[in-house]
Amino acid sequence: MLETLHWYEDQAAGGGYVFGSAEEGEESVYSRLMKAQCCYEVIPTSSKLVVFDISLQVQIYELEEHKIETWREVYLQDSFKPLVSITPEASLFDAVYSLIKNKIHRLPIIDPVSGNVLYILTHKRILRFLHLFISELPKPRFMCRPLGELRVGTFNDIAFIYTDTPIITALNLFVERRVSALSVVDRSGRVVDVYSKFDVINLAAEKNYNNLDMTVTQALHHRSQYFEGVVKCRRHESLETIVGRLVHAEVHRVVVVDENDRVVGILSLSDILQALILTPAGVDALNS
Repeated sequence: MLETLHWYEDQAAGGGYVFGSAEEGEESVYSRLMKAQCCYEVIPTSSKLVVFDISLQVQIYELEEHKIETWREVYLQDSFKPLVSITPEASLFDAVYSLIKNKIHRLPIIDPVSGNVLYILTHKRILRFLHLFISELPKPRFMCRPLGELRVGTFNDIAFIYTDTPIITALNLFVERRVSALSVVDRSGRVVDVYSKFDVINLAAEKNYNNLDMTVTQALHHRSQYFEGVVKCRRHESLETIVGRLVHAEVHRVVVVDENDRVVGILSLSDILQALILTPAGVDALNS
């Protein structure tokens, strides 16, 4: 990576990737860094990867006769999409674009020769990789600007649920609104928790998938001890501060709140990566 930083300095001094004013070059520093790095760079030296055979049975009561391929071919036929993957030699810039454009959370890195899956790339892994070297690079001006001045995140028609909302309502919102998490608020509108698609796994693990009238609060009592917590931010905070908070908390989203802790917006990892890497390069994967 030290060689990469030297490469960047050479480019910033007048190389082919920098054009226009010095300020314009600084604004796209993260874009150019990610174009220079391949996906192989983020694969850890030691990691575990679980691969399922599609003939594996789904071990859930009343569903144990079904196989993974049955779900893919029958139950997911209306929403089934071809596998999206990337090669180890592809750039991290391309990986970010693919994740956001295809609205996926996991991108398999597949060896084009053997067909083996080498690693599963995520938004969190890419942002953490970038954050390791942010202090070594020139700081773009947009990193110092408050969130309220930037067109980053969702601030209209925010999907949320109350603590006493039935789980079936939450599940329907996941499908209808195409979101991966819902802010949980009390009756005064204050955010108190987040219910994500990952939490739904607990319903199956404890065989509660037929008890969908339970409230969100009741369901959250069964949550794993590894809950990442609710991470919040305010509109006046800088993008740099918010990115640091996201990385250190290892969460998938930040809930934007007002002075009374009421939800006013949601800032996802896709929003962050779009703002840091794609937008400065003139690419909008969120709306493509």
